[in-house]
Amino acid sequence: MATMRTVAFSALLYIIVLFLPAPVLAAGTPPSRAAHIAAFAAAPALRSEISPKLLTVALSGYYRMLEQGEILREGVMTVIDFNRPSSEKRLFVIDIRNMSIIYSSLVAHGSGSGGAKAARFSNEPGSFQSSLGFFTTGDTYAGRHGYSLRLEGLEEGVNDNAAMRSIVIHGADYATRGFISKYGRLGRSQGCPALPPGSSRPVIDLIKGGSCLFIYHDSAGYAASVPLPDPDRPS
Repeated sequence: MATMRTVAFSALLYIIVLFLPAPVLAAGTPPSRAAHIAAFAAAPALRSEISPKLLTVALSGYYRMLEQGEILREGVMTVIDFNRPSSEKRLFVIDIRNMSIIYSSLVAHGSGSGGAKAARFSNEPGSFQSSLGFFTTGDTYAGRHGYSLRLEGLEEGVNDNAAMRSIVIHGADYATRGFISKYGRLGRSQGCPALPPGSSRPVIDLIKGGSCLFIYHDSAGYAASVPLPDPDRPS
């Protein structure tokens, strides 16, 4: 299977996607795809909860993953917005065709990434930091945290150590509203996107088996290294 890391996208294009509106991104892409990306970023049901910038980058990456054969479960995509504090819902499972949110949830970040907000990100083992970028979901298993979902990082140097670091989606008692009420924020993981115990199984069952996950932050370091779709390459 081809991997996202084989696709050499430019950092300049990433900056264009981040700071210019969707119609600019659409200029070089096939018309049907460009129209879908623009409509997706402007969909009221999505932009009321998720920034248009994130939506544009996420769907662009989803299309490239689809081209490369990375996505086994089409039509669903999960985004995590680590610009938000952990006291807010930051994980959103999206129905791409209907441009709607299927499920939203609190999600914890790694202890090395920060306190109430994530500010630092790493691909290194032992960092206890969250990783950014595009992942595919794998299979489920019963682990130390119960029902869990394996993740494969697709971006070299950004998140491709995810499997080696045992970065998975799992439930955790420190990822609950009760924890927020007591401490003002969620607890933190060793780098995994940890969910409330009541949300972990529904989310995992919605996205397991080869769907797209995108973890996002307005990080200058990530902007300088992340691959994004080449608008001049025909679909």
